[in-house]
Order: sequence, then C-alpha cells, then structure tokens
Amino acid sequence: MTTPSLETARRLLREFPVVDGHNDLPWALREQVHYDLDARDIAHHQNAHLHTDLPRLREGGVGAQFWSVYVRSDLPDAVPATLEQIDCVRQLTARYPDQLRLTLTAAEMEAARADGRIASLMGAEGGHSIANSLGTLRGLYELGVRYMTLTHNDNVAWADSATDRPAVGGLSEFGREVVREMNRLGMLVDLSHVAATTMRDALDTSEAPVIFSHSSARAVCDHPRNIPDDVLERLPANGGIAMVTFVPKFVLQAAVDWTAAADENMRAHDLHHLDTTPQAMKVHQAFEERNPRPVATVATVADHLDHMREAAGIDHLGIGGDYDGTPFTPEGLDDVSGYPNLIAELLERGWSTADLAKLTWQNAVRVLGEAEDVARDLQGKRGPSNATLEELDR
Repeated sequence: MTTPSLETARRLLREFPVVDGHNDLPWALREQVHYDLDARDIAHHQNAHLHTDLPRLREGGVGAQFWSVYVRSDLPDAVPATLEQIDCVRQLTARYPDQLRLTLTAAEMEAARADGRIASLMGAEGGHSIANSLGTLRGLYELGVRYMTLTHNDNVAWADSATDRPAVGGLSEFGREVVREMNRLGMLVDLSHVAATTMRDALDTSEAPVIFSHSSARAVCDHPRNIPDDVLERLPANGGIAMVTFVPKFVLQAAVDWTAAADENMRAHDLHHLDTTPQAMKVHQAFEERNPRPVATVATVADHLDHMREAAGIDHLGIGGDYDGTPFTPEGLDDVSGYPNLIAELLERGWSTADLAKLTWQNAVRVLGEAEDVARDLQGKRGPSNATLEELDR
C-alpha cells in the first residue's frame, strides 16, 4: 500500500535521486556469466539472479551509481582482473546509453541527472588493485576510477583492514603517500573496510574530503566494518561523508552474533566459514534450520542514519547499499528498488526534505567536486609521486 510518506519520498527522489556509493554488479556479472551481458540483460528484470537492473534502478530513484570494480584480494592477478571489471562498466554504459552515462566529475553527474541518465562512476575496492604501484593508481584514475577503498577484507602492505590482524598500525609511510597521491589526482579516499587506526591516519593525512562508500555506525552495531563515533565526529572538519550500508550483519547486532555462531559451526565441522561447496552448504542450512537468521528492516538502517546524523551532521551522510555484494538484505530494502522505503521511514522520523536532498544527492556530489578542487590546487604545487613501498617503508 502506498502511504503519503512513500509518495512524498518518490517525489523527492525524482528531483534529488540517490547517489549510491557501492554496488557490486560487475563482480556478480563476472561470477555468474563471465561478463556475458546477453545472459544477464539488465534492461529487463533480473530478480532471480541480481539485486540490480535498469527497471529497478529507476523504480528506486537512483540517479548516480558508484559501480564497484572489486576483485578478491587473494587473486594473484588483481590488476588485470580490476581492468576487466572496469571494462565491464564501460561495456554496460556503452550498451545502455539511453539509461547509463559514464561520468568522471561532479559537473558530469549533474549533467547526467538533467538529461535523465543514471550517472555511472567507478570505485576500486581495495588497495591490492594497485599492487603497491602509484603508477598503477594513476592508470586506474585515467580509466575513470574515482575512489579507491584502501583495503578490502585483508591487509595490504601499507594499510590495515578492519577484518584482519593489525600489522602496520594504520597507514605506513607509503600508505600516507598513496593518500597524498589520491588527493593530487582527485580520487576519493574510501575508508570502508579499513581498521579504525587506518581511518584516523587517513584523516590526519588527507587534504581532501574522504568517503565511507558502504559503512554504518559502530555505536549502533558493534562490527569492525562500522565507523566509531570519534571518526564520525571528525567528518565535519574533513568535509567527507559516511554512506550507510544495508548489509544485515553490519547493521543488526543480532545478525552479527548469529553470523559469528554460524561461522563457528562451520569451523566445528572442519570447514572454512566461507566455504560454499555442497557439503558446506548442507552444514550451513542445517544450522539455519535450528537457528533462524535474524532479519534486519528499513527501521534498522534508519536507526544508523539517526545516530550518524547526531555524530557527524546532516552534511556528511550518504547511502551505499552494497547490492549484489551481499546474499542477504533487509526487509523493505530487498533490492535497488527499495530506496523510497528508506526515505519514507526517515520522513516519518522527522527528517526534512532539505535533509533528505543532502543525504540522497547533494552531499556526494559536493564531496567529489571538492576533491576535484583540491586536486587542481595540488597539481599546481607538485607533480606525480614515484615513491615506492621499498623506499618509504624500509
């Protein structure tokens, strides 16, 4: 049933559509059909296979999408695999030019919105995608990558991940040089997935606004992938944004605890917790039958946004759903068509339309534009860095 709040949310999204910070459609296309876009034609509903397709993006009021060009951190060929992911995004924008437009700047995002296209940007998920090479970082920028998450689930040689054992203690000196070079290029520094020590070091180093492309509040759900309050409180001085994610095990404490128990059950059966073989799935399904999975809702995500607004302020929030990068989603946010439900929930909690316009569109566009301004200034002061890991981290 359509409620007054839901209709208001849809009207708002027609004017100020969602800039979503993170969607793993390219990886899903790689894994499912090895980039055969005929086999997953997103011009049509792909409900049986994907969270994302063009009809549901339109239904959800998405006006700009950062497509993740993620590759696994254990791949021996992470750089060419990242290039294949970039190629996938470029194939998508070429295939659907009446719907998608490859965009590189804040001004191009606004132009795409004015023309009724979904602005398509790219974010590399993990510093392993540059193989400790600033030249490779610059190459990714030239190909259109506009943010890089400093780590994924595993540490890199120069930065600690939230979900690995501390090794560097945050950012190494080369890690700081990576941040400085990203600032000089105009590539956003993404702090989702990194350890809190890495977050703080990056904020100490960065001359441009940072982003969290898909992270929520640790005070609401105590998971290391989430953002501590002291870091959220530093965003106003930095100018950056935290883009709330929808992944149940990052937003619902009961889901965090359930996942830990499910993982322990797998290990008790001498299986890796990420094993998806038939034998492993049988063990996992038996556990889930005995212990029903906790379900997050739209209200769960809104609780995070309420807290993040208190800690960071309305000018420093965004949305990063992580669709097609998670097997489970909250009720009401089942796929990319669900954003109006979140906006309606926030309206009912007293968020103003001005607040919501910042959350959905204005904050993200501002941050990219400010990073571009910083880059122009820095490029007038210094040239490309050719520093190496070996030189700086001896």
